[in-house]
Amino acid sequence: MYNNRVIKGDIKLLKVTNEKVKILHILYESKGDYFGTGGVGTRAYEIYKYLKDRHDVTLLCKKYPGAKNREMEGLRHIFAGTESKSLTKTLLLYAYRAASFVRRHGEKFDIIIEEFSPAIPTFLHIFTRKPLVLQVQGYTGRLYFKKYNLVYALFLYFMEYLRPKFYKNFIFVNTETLRRVLSEDISSDRRDACPTSYIFPCISRSGVSPDLPVKRLLPDNPPTPPLVKGGEGGFFPLKTKKVIAIIPNGISPELLDTSPEDGDYILYLGRIDIYGKGLDILIKAYKEFYKSFPDIRLVIAGDGKDMEGFKSMLAELPEDVRKNLALTGWVSGDKKTEVIRKALFCVFPSRHEVQPISVLEAMACSKAVIVSQISGFDFVIQKGTGIAFAFEDPYSLSQTMQELMVSNKRQEMGLRGRNWVKEFTWERVASKYEEFINGVYRRHS
Repeated sequence: MYNNRVIKGDIKLLKVTNEKVKILHILYESKGDYFGTGGVGTRAYEIYKYLKDRHDVTLLCKKYPGAKNREMEGLRHIFAGTESKSLTKTLLLYAYRAASFVRRHGEKFDIIIEEFSPAIPTFLHIFTRKPLVLQVQGYTGRLYFKKYNLVYALFLYFMEYLRPKFYKNFIFVNTETLRRVLSEDISSDRRDACPTSYIFPCISRSGVSPDLPVKRLLPDNPPTPPLVKGGEGGFFPLKTKKVIAIIPNGISPELLDTSPEDGDYILYLGRIDIYGKGLDILIKAYKEFYKSFPDIRLVIAGDGKDMEGFKSMLAELPEDVRKNLALTGWVSGDKKTEVIRKALFCVFPSRHEVQPISVLEAMACSKAVIVSQISGFDFVIQKGTGIAFAFEDPYSLSQTMQELMVSNKRQEMGLRGRNWVKEFTWERVASKYEEFINGVYRRHS
């Protein structure tokens, strides 16, 4: 294996060997979390499943009622914060405790990975000189003002804009999020040159030539990405050059071996977040859809902080419609595979999204998908694996569901999805994640 290092625009190849790295991962979602676990937590556990035997991994997670420091799935878990049932309070205290932990113990680790959330203002660059990697798996932007009160929305909007500017090393799951989060920090002539499955050196306006070649990571296996010379950060690291990896989400390879069937239901798979996941839109759409297809059920597979509010919403539906809805709770393993495998198709009506794992899993099971018309779902339309409906429009979703019910292209869409997503197994994703982490670590050794 070779490590590419970029110095003043020149590429030099340095032969290196893998080392056991002490990783501290600031992970605000963990298994058993009272507030639910989404794609952020799932991604971490799937990646470290392949890396835990080669590296020393510690997960610093937010505390929740009943959380105790322990080892789970071969990973050391430390919980910080408070055992409160208030999510806002929990996140803010977690930010404070996580920053304190890094200040006191950060030097014991080789590298620190932080999951980005504007609601968790850690500002870790103030407390450590160890290399920091900010992993960004979402972007909300102005939608905060529709979801929260003005004061809290302003806080989140400002944190989402400000905090990434203090980091040098990044992992994004797709280029759309990169463009939104770092639009002012990367040169304009690089922004359109990076498909989702690429890892590449992001060139800041202050320095390195933008003519460097992009390195494809999936499915090929190139050397470690170029690293850009520059300081790690400190109290005022705003002008440091950025080192960025685009590493997508993945799927379990077992899903590719499933035999799809057509059951009697449409499936939503994901977190119970009424606004963010567009579940209010889905329920209104299904109420209309039911008039034409009363024998087709809607299955909601997931859990989350909005479950009680969601149940109240369902209680207001007409009884005959309500009887056609099923809440399975959180599903995993064989149960999740089975519920996807037998769905007619899957629906994802999110208001904002960044390559959700559940969509990739539906594709892996050869299922067509319906998605909202947002940039985070562009890949669905580009790859011909599903259909989009008009943003926040229940009537459009209902019509799209009816169209897909009678479409003779549904199976073809599912096969296209499976063929495309087969390159994104978690093992491949973990390999590229490890390659990037090793490169950042070696540069600071």
